Amino acid sequence: MTGIDESTPPYLRIVAELRRRVASGELGPGDRVPSTRQIVREWGVAMATASRALTVLRQENLVQAVPGVGMVVAGSPPTPPARGGRAEVRRGPAHGVTRDEVVRTAVGIADSEGLAGLSMRRIATELDVPTMSLYRQVRGKEHLLLLMADAAFAAHRLPGTFPPGWRAHLELLCRLQWSIYCRHPWLPQVVSLTRPLMAPHAVAHTECALRALAGCGLDPHTQLHLVTALANHVRGTAVNLQQGAEAEQDTGLTDDEWMEAQADALGRLLAAGEFPHLARLSRSAIDLNVDSLFEFGLQRLLDGVDRLIGS
Repeated sequence: MTGIDESTPPYLRIVAELRRRVASGELGPGDRVPSTRQIVREWGVAMATASRALTVLRQENLVQAVPGVGMVVAGSPPTPPARGGRAEVRRGPAHGVTRDEVVRTAVGIADSEGLAGLSMRRIATELDVPTMSLYRQVRGKEHLLLLMADAAFAAHRLPGTFPPGWRAHLELLCRLQWSIYCRHPWLPQVVSLTRPLMAPHAVAHTECALRALAGCGLDPHTQLHLVTALANHVRGTAVNLQQGAEAEQDTGLTDDEWMEAQADALGRLLAAGEFPHLARLSRSAIDLNVDSLFEFGLQRLLDGVDRLIGS
């Protein structure tokens, strides 16, 4: 298409292609357009890019959202079947949908597409119910995220027993939290230190960490700051999981492949001589990734706790 080439942002290339399909009649009024998930698979882009493309088409009134159907080409959809001369009213399982179903569906969408792909309309489409029916079970997006976070922590229950010693106890707890974030890369964006989640299964992790430090001779202020610092290290490192996944979808390159592609640019930057220490490190075989950052930071923090306790 005129003006569309490899330099065009991915979302605009998607918009142009979907416009072409509509103009050519390949997609007619009432036909479903590719969902955000389908766009991700077909074009290999991040969920945010797919959502942006559909937003542009919606703003142009080229597509519209139909409850229980999804995004369709704007215009008159096919006439629904009629009974006795009257259009049949579509009745999905709206009245029978449960809170667990809503939360489970929301978690599944967020796991595969990130929070950018999550909306009440999208959940309703997956469940084949009217969007407003969801509000019988959840009060809104903020309430839904709280329930999703609680469900994520609940699915990976705390062990009934921990190894002896505060360090082994905390280390096992942090590794469990890391595994939860790896399973649900969207979760670190929901967890907050300044506004803690009032989710029972998440609060249980704080209680468990405080139990590990009980009897170590630390004052309450120090105990809470240590527990929060450890939780923040795990959560702060895990934030990169979703960002890395989206970047890989957008570029088609893994982290290692991206670094290899930047080799020439990095070489020119270091050749100027302004960053001698970084240049020295770049000549060493150092494997830096989110897992190594998590591991290194965790051990150093636990070493610091050891110094405080004086054991």
